[in-house]
Amino acid sequence: MEKIATNRLDRGFYKYQAEFEEAAIRTLRSGWYIMGKELEAFEQAFAAYNGSKYALGVANGLDALVLACRAVGIGEGDEVLVQGNTYIATVMGITRNGAKPVFVEPDQYHQIDVTKLEEALTPKTKAVMVVHLYGHAADMKPVVEFCKKHNLKLIEDCAQSHGSKVEGKMTGTFGDVGCFSFYPSKNLGCFGDGGAIVTDNEEIYNKIKMLRNYGSSKRYYFDEVGLNSRLDEIQAALLSVRLSHLDELTNERYEIADYYLKNIKNDKIDLPKTREGAGNVYHQFVIRCKTRDDLIKYLDEKGVGTIIHYPVPPHLSACYENLGYKKGDLSITEELADTVLSIPMYNGITKEEQDRVIEALNNY
Repeated sequence: MEKIATNRLDRGFYKYQAEFEEAAIRTLRSGWYIMGKELEAFEQAFAAYNGSKYALGVANGLDALVLACRAVGIGEGDEVLVQGNTYIATVMGITRNGAKPVFVEPDQYHQIDVTKLEEALTPKTKAVMVVHLYGHAADMKPVVEFCKKHNLKLIEDCAQSHGSKVEGKMTGTFGDVGCFSFYPSKNLGCFGDGGAIVTDNEEIYNKIKMLRNYGSSKRYYFDEVGLNSRLDEIQAALLSVRLSHLDELTNERYEIADYYLKNIKNDKIDLPKTREGAGNVYHQFVIRCKTRDDLIKYLDEKGVGTIIHYPVPPHLSACYENLGYKKGDLSITEELADTVLSIPMYNGITKEEQDRVIEALNNY
């Protein structure tokens, strides 16, 4: 029997194959492959979908974070409050601008614990970076109030939360800027690397528009040392197709998650919870188990793939030894790193495959 993968990207392609192929061929035949009509159309559609004034396509999610931090004025000597349990790119967006991440523990929903923000605040704090981890929206109202009270910038890392809302408002639109990744495994994924930034601030929009194109606001005239970070025409065209079906794809994820939540029943396994009023688009379906390594081995024997998001938290990563954190400094973050496990969750997973996952987990 074929092993159930944690993700299957081919099924997402075949579902809309004709539309994807038409978009790709149309773009190839146009003779224009960078910064053209396809990108412009996608940016307008993505801004409208999120309810933001502006959207800018960039090369990837990391560049989105780097450019966003730079555009709101984060630099050498600044500190940015950010949750400890996140992917390394979140932190790199801060440190690539010369700033220092100050890690805050997560709450029971795996999001930044808003009750711990005040104690992390120092005179050097310039911004808060919120991560809507696993597709679950963070508790944004108190974060917004905290940032206004202390005159801080607010950046949202929405790499995993496309279409997720808090009381009807899209993630990415609460702060100064929202950053998205379109890595192929994302809920809104392209067929290579890609990313985007949304904002309502015209000054930030113009700054990022200039920075993503070598720091040029006029061709061959350069105002700053920028990046080469542009979402290409083919990826933009393909993303426009996926975006037109995103609500349908999200609803499918809701159904898969609901089926898991109702049918996985094992005292050794903790299921994910969703905060009331917060959206959860289930980029990942993350369970917890104290005997995780044993569970991974058992599921592998049963033909069920798993993946850990993420086994080493950023503060303990080798690349950030210079920050001076040691094991035990973020006990909640570290406990999550030792117990979380993502089970198969993707558009196109069959009911039979879901039943096999459930059966294996219930029999563990």
